[in-house]
Amino acid sequence: MQVITVVAPVFGARCSILVDDDGSCVVLDAGAGVADDVLDLVAARGLTPLAVLATHGHVDHTWDAARLSAAFEVPVLLHAADAYRLADPFGTLGVLGHAVHDPRGPLAQALAAAGVEPSSYKAPTRIETFGAAADPRSPDVTLELGGLRIVARHAPGHTEGSTLYLIDTGDAGEGQLAFTGDVLFAGTIGRTDLPGGDSATMERTLREVVALLAPPTVVIPGHGPTSTMASELVDNPFLNG
Repeated sequence: MQVITVVAPVFGARCSILVDDDGSCVVLDAGAGVADDVLDLVAARGLTPLAVLATHGHVDHTWDAARLSAAFEVPVLLHAADAYRLADPFGTLGVLGHAVHDPRGPLAQALAAAGVEPSSYKAPTRIETFGAAADPRSPDVTLELGGLRIVARHAPGHTEGSTLYLIDTGDAGEGQLAFTGDVLFAGTIGRTDLPGGDSATMERTLREVVALLAPPTVVIPGHGPTSTMASELVDNPFLNG
């Protein structure tokens, strides 16, 4: 399997294309401004997209999901607890989203710098969910997408439906990849002060989900550089206690 990264111009959100040996692929976190690059890459390599996944429902990770879902004729997959955000991307961000038309606001400035109009957002029309919106912690769900076997592990705290996507690359138990979205970054964690975030829930997720990942696990976050759990368990102040 190969992982190809496209960095969105809005907030530097990481979009990952997971490519299986058979040429099938999955797009993970289609942020604002990545669609053209993803479409070109898929066409140039003759890939067969099977789904668009989202680690959570914040708009900087889902902006181009509708366009790619329609172009590839595949569903958008995410945890049921975050599906509501796709229909109201700004309202579900609270104050941050309400200021999207204020040129002084951080979201408005990021969109303007990337040449993206807020009115250009479209909600996906083909959405498939896993997990249960009412459960504080849903059990793991295994997604079989072509030759890719992806474990979706519920990790609430940043949002209600935040999810880690885990892939075992088969390297003698030391080849696990963890796509952590905005739950875990290199050296820090995601914010919990937006609607749907909760610091106590995040602490429980860090203790009961994140910290239990094997040290060799490669951490691919939603923003910023790649890391490993071995490094995070030592250097990340939110985990090393």
